[in-house]
Amino acid sequence: MPTRLKRPPFWRPLGLTVALLAFQGYLGYSAISGQFGIESREQILADIRVLKDRSSALQAEIDAFEHRVSLMNPRHLDPDLVVERARALLNMANADDILVMVEPGTGKPISGKFVELIDNELISIIEADSTL
Repeated sequence: MPTRLKRPPFWRPLGLTVALLAFQGYLGYSAISGQFGIESREQILADIRVLKDRSSALQAEIDAFEHRVSLMNPRHLDPDLVVERARALLNMANADDILVMVEPGTGKPISGKFVELIDNELISIIEADSTL
């Protein structure tokens, strides 16, 4: 009985080689231009800088609030702050104080010599102090 030897098919090793080369190509493409690749590194670093800046701004705001809260500590009240709040609540003033009457809706001076200061600095001062 004659035996015939079959040649192994050449497409199986070739297919495996092509599949492995394709996988290497995918990994190379991902390493260079993927979401976390070399080309995306600059964008990631820029995002980190922006987030650090935002974090430092928020930390400064938190520190400002903590300072304002510490001023309200009943054991350590700031006398100037107490006087200022008492005057604001009681609508009282000293003889040495300069009073500026403003319209509640707009915050602009009603009359007097402060009208010419509207464009310069008075509005910014009034708006800055309106948060108290």
